[in-house]
Amino acid sequence: MAQKRQFNEGKRHFKKNKKQKQSAGTGTGTTDGSNEEVLLADVRQLLQDTKLAATSNEQDPKRELPEQWSEVDLTIRELSSTGDGLAEKDGQVYVVPFTAPGDIITAKVVKHIPDQSYTLTDFLSVKTPSQHRTETPQCKYFAQCSGCQFQHLPYSYQLAHKKRIVEKAYANFSNLPLSSIPAVRDTVGSPLQYGYRTKLTPHFDGPPMARSERRAGAMPKWEGVPPIGFMLKGTRKTMDIEDCPIGTEAVRKGMRRERARVTREIATYRRGATLLLRESTLRVEKDVTNGDEEHLGKAKSDEAESKTANGDVSNVDKPVASSDGLTDMVMEDRGEYMHQKTCITDSKATSTEYVENFRFDNPAGSFFQNNNSILPSVTQYIRDNILAPPTHAASTSDPPQIKNLIDAYCGSGFFTVTLSSLFQNSIGIDISPQSIVSARTNAGLNRLPEDSAQFIASDANDLFAAITREKFPPSETVVVIDPPRKGCDKDFVRQLLQYGPERVVYVSCNVHSQARDVGWLVQGVEEQANGEDLPGKMQRGLYEIESLRGFDFFPQTGHVEGVAVLRKKRDGDEETVSGVLSGASAEAGVQRIL
Repeated sequence: MAQKRQFNEGKRHFKKNKKQKQSAGTGTGTTDGSNEEVLLADVRQLLQDTKLAATSNEQDPKRELPEQWSEVDLTIRELSSTGDGLAEKDGQVYVVPFTAPGDIITAKVVKHIPDQSYTLTDFLSVKTPSQHRTETPQCKYFAQCSGCQFQHLPYSYQLAHKKRIVEKAYANFSNLPLSSIPAVRDTVGSPLQYGYRTKLTPHFDGPPMARSERRAGAMPKWEGVPPIGFMLKGTRKTMDIEDCPIGTEAVRKGMRRERARVTREIATYRRGATLLLRESTLRVEKDVTNGDEEHLGKAKSDEAESKTANGDVSNVDKPVASSDGLTDMVMEDRGEYMHQKTCITDSKATSTEYVENFRFDNPAGSFFQNNNSILPSVTQYIRDNILAPPTHAASTSDPPQIKNLIDAYCGSGFFTVTLSSLFQNSIGIDISPQSIVSARTNAGLNRLPEDSAQFIASDANDLFAAITREKFPPSETVVVIDPPRKGCDKDFVRQLLQYGPERVVYVSCNVHSQARDVGWLVQGVEEQANGEDLPGKMQRGLYEIESLRGFDFFPQTGHVEGVAVLRKKRDGDEETVSGVLSGASAEAGVQRIL
């Protein structure tokens, strides 16, 4: 289903917000782990490594930088954590996308950031290729489209680079001494390096219209079909892209079908739109996959009845085929079953995903991880590390064991469902009531006992008001955290430290904000009064880092997912968990788990 999208004429957007400008000028720690902060940390380190002061512009005011839009030849020194290449020339760092260390390239100067000694550029051509530039990109739009950065690099090199991203994140953003940061383990690769994305959202822009015309409900004047695809690197201009090789086969077929539909119906659109392409899976026993459409329809009907019996699902109609018949269906052999994959385009329809033998039903437009092939490795890694013996009780004859799971930011219940068999009690908490509806549905689909696995809707910043220490003793409880890219709020970290669970597993799609939060959990965070931090007054940290590891959810890109496992410090339990949350939080409309 198309979603509204405002027109943009393709101008570059390099402007930073006020918060980013302030953090960029401090040279300290981090705020939100934004791309600008991460890039600036790499720029400063490169200048330091080349023994050039970050204030070199002030020391040499006569130094001239290349004119905007001029061409410059550069030698790439390293890859930044943003995925761009970095070159240094005359005390200025040049940021060049789609390159590799050792490349000698020609780039076009786009924008100087003189107060930070770096320059944004466009990649033009390779004069002398790096020894690392060994792969032939599978996408003809690579080095133009903003989606992928690494199709020219071997996968082993990508994984090694992503390990370095995690290392630098903790060195630059945790504010921890190196002695507190364990060696980062090797990045776990994705079984699929292409054809892995189960969701894509191509888009198109509408023609310009006067605001008065739009208010009056006038129809735009379409001069043909606009480009439908993704952003041109470094701009807000949409490229026309008819195929994306990192999408699954079903999603790619759906992309072709949706492009054809938009072409036919473009005159009916009042503005640009974002298209949803979400893979959905129907699991079919092999004895009904003999090519008989009647049997496939029976399998669909049986699954719909199962969904109604096991979970309260609002939309049980899963399309077996598109309007083009069975041509868009993709069949995958999964041993005992066949997986029939189709592409859903209605954000309100129900999509089904299988991870190992767990089943997850969600609204197609809601969040779910986009690379199913790596999820079994992630869940197995967490299972192998989540139940390690507590360290604080080493002196006792019978140390307590981890019996309880709290899944903060639980979403549709992925970690609660896949991990709950390890625990006597599990609870998933999320701010979104719709996510909790999906989580309860998924718990039912996977036959989780209602008396041991529960879900409630609550702001994560108030979630521990919903937890009783009688049922979830901190010494017997692990908390799993999987927040959005911005990481955790300080209020959440304060509550977590006050509750003091024995172990914490922190999963993050932004290892830089994760490093910041882990730093707070280890070293402590400022106390607060009247909504303001109290400089110099610290709530003491409780934890030490047991392990750090990256997982490559998005091959060919600069993104890496991080998993940090924390354990309580040996001497920190009795002194630091004595505080109990006040009754005021519990009375703020939060359900208490008995």
